[in-house]
Amino acid sequence: MADVATRAGVSHQTVSRVLNDSPLVRDGTRDRVLQAIDELGYRRNNAARMLATNRSGRIGMVSAHLALHGPSSIAVAVQEAGHAAGYEVSLVGLPDFSAEALRGAVDRMLDEAVEALVVAVAHRDALDLTRSLDLPIPVVVVQGVTAGEAMAAGIDQEAGGMLATDHLLDLGHLRVAHVTGPLDWVEAGQRRAGWLRAHESRGLQPGRELSGDWSARSGYECGLLIVDDPEVTAVVVANDAMALGLLRALHERGRQVPEQVSVVGFDDVPEAEFFWPALTTVSQAFSALGRRAVELTLRALAGEKSPAADLVRPELVVRASTAAPNGESA
Repeated sequence: MADVATRAGVSHQTVSRVLNDSPLVRDGTRDRVLQAIDELGYRRNNAARMLATNRSGRIGMVSAHLALHGPSSIAVAVQEAGHAAGYEVSLVGLPDFSAEALRGAVDRMLDEAVEALVVAVAHRDALDLTRSLDLPIPVVVVQGVTAGEAMAAGIDQEAGGMLATDHLLDLGHLRVAHVTGPLDWVEAGQRRAGWLRAHESRGLQPGRELSGDWSARSGYECGLLIVDDPEVTAVVVANDAMALGLLRALHERGRQVPEQVSVVGFDDVPEAEFFWPALTTVSQAFSALGRRAVELTLRALAGEKSPAADLVRPELVVRASTAAPNGESA
């Protein structure tokens, strides 16, 4: 830093102001300092800065099942929002959940002197354990949350389940089947609750319920169970991967989509518009979720006690996999 000051012909304090984007530095002076930084290849010593300020400028994040679209998208969204707010985000990915694994991940984050922790693990047991953590730093949860929870940012999964089901009921289907995710995942239960509530609000009985495990294989196996049932004219599937498997089963048995069976997925993965037919699905606003999680973190770091935020609303993306019963136009 002293070398930069000498090269630019300014004080050490002026270099510090430029590095911290202070408005007190004139444009010409700022340009000279930035040029000197570039010429000398200067990099800020973050370890020294942490010692001087007693702040690491780092947020920790713990997430499980990063091979799945939802958890990986949430991790990316939190990292992008953290960087935009001037924080580095350290991520520990868990291949599966256990109390021991979660505690180990938390210990690793504390060893890195993170200022706050974001936890994205959607199992019921994991959420209970996370909420029981007694840590000296703020902890924000970003999966499996409900409206009104403090220190929690989430997407309204029940509303998403209702959006998908209402779309099919509005088209004229009277009983909509549902392929759930594993119900030890809070969000799978919330999507199922939306499916049930959409029927209940119209005084209708829901269609068949089957259980998957988020994989395309499980969706395919569920599809084989309903493919010969003429009463099944519409299905809400709890994620797009299972919807892909379900479509495969229907195609193999000659059930036309959407002429004979309409299918709605959940997630809006990048490949969804290239399914055959293009998949109607519920889009989750992961970028908005990441920003909301970081906003809660910063509010807590600023001293606000138990900050809360509204759930992010999902949106329905209508494509070619849904139609009125018997393929009639909506």
